[in-house]
Amino acid sequence: MSVVEEDNKQDRVALGIALVLLSTLFTSSTDVIFKFASDSGTIWQFFILRSLLAIPVLLAIAFVWGDGAATWIKALKFWPMVRALLFVLMFVVTYAALPVLPLASLAAGLYTSPLFVAALSALLIGEKVRWHGWFAIAVGFVGVLLILKPGTEAFTWYTVLPVLGGLFYALSALVTRSKCRTTAPATLGVSLNIALVVMAVVVIAGLYIWSPAPEKIALSPFLLGPWQAFGLPEWGFVGLLAALLVGNSLVVSAAYQTAPPYIISTFDYNYLIFMAVFGYFFFSEIPDGQTITGMFMIVGAGLIVARP
Repeated sequence: MSVVEEDNKQDRVALGIALVLLSTLFTSSTDVIFKFASDSGTIWQFFILRSLLAIPVLLAIAFVWGDGAATWIKALKFWPMVRALLFVLMFVVTYAALPVLPLASLAAGLYTSPLFVAALSALLIGEKVRWHGWFAIAVGFVGVLLILKPGTEAFTWYTVLPVLGGLFYALSALVTRSKCRTTAPATLGVSLNIALVVMAVVVIAGLYIWSPAPEKIALSPFLLGPWQAFGLPEWGFVGLLAALLVGNSLVVSAAYQTAPPYIISTFDYNYLIFMAVFGYFFFSEIPDGQTITGMFMIVGAGLIVARP
């Protein structure tokens, strides 16, 4: 039996769907916390502090259920670090738009990723996508366009950033599936956090050398601002972000190792639903009728692609 045939067994697909739904809950919760915290510090200090808390936990998990003492060596190998870099780039371009865009619009831009995954799966790793899978991806993508509203006054160029994040996310998913499939999820989580710390340190050093003018910092303080002292609420944010990162590091890699990327990426669309709900309850962002229609199309796409 081929790898693809084995991966399309119902029980493995069901497990992959369950894992990715949990991942979308973790991811949307993380984004809500970042939006709350975006005026309390820079993205880089959150990256560093969150990862310094997460790495010891992931190492402990790896010693029990992962690669043990070999975790560090395997985490620093080429393909896990490529995957981690793609994730870091996705985080950076997406969070750059987070303080500006409504949560639903940000999520819709990011979740163009299933279209990229479907196209690149067939092109790069030879993953078979059945006709109803392509149809579901198309339906889901039309739903995303309804939410983004390109060509109208509701559309801004900031929405391009999460779309670029969607491309990086799709590439990371394909690397997980094709090159990191046998790597323990905890080890991949360690790789991601190492990359986050390294990227943040490099950017902070670059900002110190560059010393951007105050008017430039004012345009994007979340990216360009100085390191700020944290109080109890900010440390609470860091702790929650670290816990969510540990959980997501485990479940998202396991999801893409368990089932074909085009199925997992389509159920990733449920992130949009979580973000719209959180946007309403936490930021009073009320979706209009067109946005709600797009969300129903996205849910329908997930049900279509789950057909065996």
